[in-house]
Amino acid sequence: MELQELLLQRLDQVLDPELGASLVELKMVQGVEVDEAGHATISVALTTLGCPLKSHIERDVREAALQIEGVHSVEILSGVLDAGAKQELMKTARRLAQERAPLTSIPRTTPVLMIASGKGGVGKSSVTANIAVGLAQQGLCVGVLDADIWGFSLSRLLGISGDVEAVGGKMLPLEKKYGSGSIKLLSMGLLADEDSALMWRGLMVQKAVAQFIEDADWSGIDYFVIDTPPGTGDIPMTLSRLLPQMVQIVVTTPNLAAQTVAKRAASFARKSNIRVVGVIENMSPLQCACGEVHALFGEGGGKSLSEELRVPLLANIPLNHQLSGGGDAGEPLFMSEDAGGVLHELVNVIHRDVAPQAGAIGCSARMLEALERAVH
Repeated sequence: MELQELLLQRLDQVLDPELGASLVELKMVQGVEVDEAGHATISVALTTLGCPLKSHIERDVREAALQIEGVHSVEILSGVLDAGAKQELMKTARRLAQERAPLTSIPRTTPVLMIASGKGGVGKSSVTANIAVGLAQQGLCVGVLDADIWGFSLSRLLGISGDVEAVGGKMLPLEKKYGSGSIKLLSMGLLADEDSALMWRGLMVQKAVAQFIEDADWSGIDYFVIDTPPGTGDIPMTLSRLLPQMVQIVVTTPNLAAQTVAKRAASFARKSNIRVVGVIENMSPLQCACGEVHALFGEGGGKSLSEELRVPLLANIPLNHQLSGGGDAGEPLFMSEDAGGVLHELVNVIHRDVAPQAGAIGCSARMLEALERAVH
């Protein structure tokens, strides 16, 4: 298959952040060329050049293109749809919305973050808890799913306990306030004895994860954060089928062994049509009070992995006993960290750059509203 065909297939996975439909389906990708040096030129037509999501769309297109072996550089030529093309775009968007009525209460425009790792013991669940709390502290309602069916821990890390009730055949996630926001959580830790081992395999696990999404009331959430089991398996594929807008953030430690298996997890995600958007290095070198730096788990693994995957390194989180201590107490470190701390900066980067909300300020949303008013 030629590079241009591969590139077009990859771009078919890039969604308009407001309409939740592929840029290719919406005919916003109007030309793709790849020269012999691996330089890709992609023409993208927007609804208006002043679209506030222009940089977001261009970034997603660039990242998707650079994930293809053989593509070394990308140039994006941004244009504007003509009046007829805009009408067709909105007709297509409405048709797709009707055909793809969600099986869940989570809209396709809700950012979904899959937090993954290649191996256990890298602090993935602690990172998940702190990201969720950080987003909630910004006044958002954050849905959190502990999809690590065998190694569930988020109910303890977040200090959330109680019985899960069902209303109208839908499970109600347990909610806890964090500042002006809140977290809604579902976890096997709320349904099973914390000390019990679940002897589940294959289809049973996939069904449980699907039920946590399809048979739960997640209405009203601004973000959905999912803690997945380490390694590769069926759960990411189940999640991507139900949540096509889901993206992956990979957590690793600085050492080579963790980096190598984390790369496999990212590769598996991409083969499952899940976009990898960044790397977080946990347990990075720490600086003690005397000023000496201790690289207990090596150094540079996160940066190296991000370069291999051609995605941003979102944060280097230094080894910190308070990270695990806060989790044991059900009070994630984010809650006591200074506003300029590494976790605060990580959450800001995620909210601002990696997975911004698709608000009503966007050009597509305004145009769709205008079209609805004209029709009715």
